[in-house]
Amino acid sequence: MMETLTFIILIIISLSIALCMIRVYKGPTTPDRVIALDTVAVNVLAFITVLSMHLNTEMFFDAVLVIAVIAFVGTIAIAKYLMKGDIIE
Repeated sequence: MMETLTFIILIIISLSIALCMIRVYKGPTTPDRVIALDTVAVNVLAFITVLSMHLNTEMFFDAVLVIAVIAFVGTIAIAKYLMKGDIIE
């Protein structure tokens, strides 16, 4: 039962990632693309976490933490660039 449920969740998250990538590609404005890219990062984190549950391993949790930190720093850098036009003052 748990394997079937995690498999269905993985399919739903994959669909969500695909839809967000369409928004990244077609986004009308740059902030829309940034938000969609951040949502893709969150969905990838969820996908890796559910995949780890599906495979019954804890091996991927370190990768999830690293990707989360990199996505957060990237989002902050892009937001700062969009606000001021300069990342490092």
